[in-house]
Amino acid sequence: MGDMTTEGASISAGIDLSQFYQVFFEEAGENLDNMERLLLNVNVEAADDEELNAIFRCAHSIKGGAATFGFSDVAELTHQMETLLDKLRRHELQPNAAMVDVLLQSGDALRTQLARHQGSGGDVFDTTDLLVSIKSFVEGGGAPAPAAAAPAPKAATAPAAAAPAVPLKSGARLLELQVGPLTDLSLADNLVELFKEITDLGNIEPLDAGQSSDGMRRFKVLTSSTDNDLLDLFTFHVAREQVKLIPLGPGFGFYDGAPGAPPAEAPSADPGYGFFDDAPGVPESVAAAAPAAEAAPTAAIVPTRPATPVAKAEAKPAAMDQTTLRVSIEKVDQLINLVGELVITQAMLAQNSRELDPAMYQQLTSGLADLERNTRDLQESVMSIRMIPMSTVFNRFPRMLRDLAAKLGKKVELVTQGEATELDKSLVEKITDPLTHLVRNSCDHGIEMPEDRTARGKPEQGTITLVASHQGGSIVIEVRDDGRGLNRDKLIKKAREKGIDAPDTMTDAECWSLIFAPGFSTADVVTDVSGRGVGMDVVKKNITSLGGTVEIDSAEGYGMKVSVRLPLTLAIMDGMSVGVGDECYILPLSSVVESFQVQSDTIKTVAGSGRVVEVRDEYMPVIELEKVFDVPRFDFEHVSSIMVVVEAEGGRVALLVDELLGQQQVVVKNLEANYRKVNDVSGATIMGDGRVALILDVGSLVRRSRH
Repeated sequence: MGDMTTEGASISAGIDLSQFYQVFFEEAGENLDNMERLLLNVNVEAADDEELNAIFRCAHSIKGGAATFGFSDVAELTHQMETLLDKLRRHELQPNAAMVDVLLQSGDALRTQLARHQGSGGDVFDTTDLLVSIKSFVEGGGAPAPAAAAPAPKAATAPAAAAPAVPLKSGARLLELQVGPLTDLSLADNLVELFKEITDLGNIEPLDAGQSSDGMRRFKVLTSSTDNDLLDLFTFHVAREQVKLIPLGPGFGFYDGAPGAPPAEAPSADPGYGFFDDAPGVPESVAAAAPAAEAAPTAAIVPTRPATPVAKAEAKPAAMDQTTLRVSIEKVDQLINLVGELVITQAMLAQNSRELDPAMYQQLTSGLADLERNTRDLQESVMSIRMIPMSTVFNRFPRMLRDLAAKLGKKVELVTQGEATELDKSLVEKITDPLTHLVRNSCDHGIEMPEDRTARGKPEQGTITLVASHQGGSIVIEVRDDGRGLNRDKLIKKAREKGIDAPDTMTDAECWSLIFAPGFSTADVVTDVSGRGVGMDVVKKNITSLGGTVEIDSAEGYGMKVSVRLPLTLAIMDGMSVGVGDECYILPLSSVVESFQVQSDTIKTVAGSGRVVEVRDEYMPVIELEKVFDVPRFDFEHVSSIMVVVEAEGGRVALLVDELLGQQQVVVKNLEANYRKVNDVSGATIMGDGRVALILDVGSLVRRSRH
């Protein structure tokens, strides 16, 4: 964990803040993701007020939490970002691309700082240049002071001692901070530490010499921050009702009747009616008298700002947070495992109840039917907890693509569709890297340079489209681009140079699949982006290990599409159970195409060893599971007569089995973790009768048929 500069403050407050660190880091990460997404979408020509307010709220939330937990470096950087964003949302500055770049870089710096505090180690990140850049934007592009603040010399008629000892910055104010009543006066010292950590917050000094007889502490504060910002920070250390900010009058902080205190001013004859200055409906006499009644420093330096609906916008997230509950992934996994055991137990009861007479045990049969229905509903509900939208993956690409396109000198637009499509969390984590490579590949290899696109009659800006959709029991993710596409002749030539067998008679699909060969690359020059030939083969291996498939479709000169098909979850699946001898095997239902009875004379032998079967004028390889798994047989005259056609990786095979046992939900258990890796097997499950059944790897069986 990073250095805790306010550790003492946390202990003195009697609260161990370390228990909240993980929640803060998670929320800060979400806020940074949202801020980056909003910054990438902001229109610098006509920025939307709600977008600017949302970006400001993200930075504000991070700053508040960082100040509470003592991450002063994070608080300082976010405070500067907040100052710039505040000017932008108040239209005192006009946003431009340079500001967006600096804010994006600041977001990257915050991620580095937070990672160090979280325990990843590393040196302290130097944010000096970023702070200087942000301050230059704030100061160089600041809006001119309103005309109402111009007559500053008249305010100098106040006593000279009321002027602050240090020159006031533009927009700064002198305030009296009253804290209390406090049972522990040292709590107020935390506020002094806060000003030391966040140097741009302003200056603070005690008005009571650190002593108090009535439980109250008083401070003089010189700051340019708003009251709301100050109160938000202060209330992390003391209760909000114990904090009061008032303009610093000419009383110098002395108690009434204290030696040396100036005589009290006569009360104003104008009651003021309780209106704020310039408030709608205020009587003219009050409005005219208000500037004269104000203290000199305040009248000289506080500009009048138009009322904005910011406070209302900032209040929205508080209600949203109450609709979510943060739960560790370990607890969710444990819940899923228990539901899996419940599914197995229910299947066991259902199988044993088949021997009972439904007429005699009608109530028991009805109860078991209800249990089956409720178990399935419970399983679906629990599995949905682990399902997260694909937007969590897609949101990573706009920033990456923006930087990569700028580096390559290309103009690229990213379009996403189906962001709400949900996928299991474990799959989302493992699919991110392959998708990242596919998107980078489309930008580098697919999208042409602007001048090349113009010459071919295309718009200068290329388009990369990410699409996610549900198809059956799978999710299909497509990465499309409108670039140059794949060149068949170039691929075949490169493959032959690498010693890969590539005949001219290859189909287009076989030709496109050449790019998945290890070490294969169509790039002519090796760069830090691509060209080493270590990408696409790793993409395919990673997706295949998840039980998925990759397919490529391309049209030269028009673009390319890569389709990734994945199961929705790796924990529970629908399967078809088949019997071979005394053994039971499970086929993923999403891979099963059809089943039929076959006559022995319809199976043909090819080249002495291979066997094929004709199905509607199409010959398919035949795989006998009995021989693949060496299933022992005691009825030697038995001949298998049922075939199940399965599909994977663009190919189909016919599996020869003895019987179809039925369709059911199965809980997937990792065989490799509990036993060892077994060829052609992707996992195992426990059947209703307590037996272990192997779940077949259909992709591996299809590859076996090709060799």
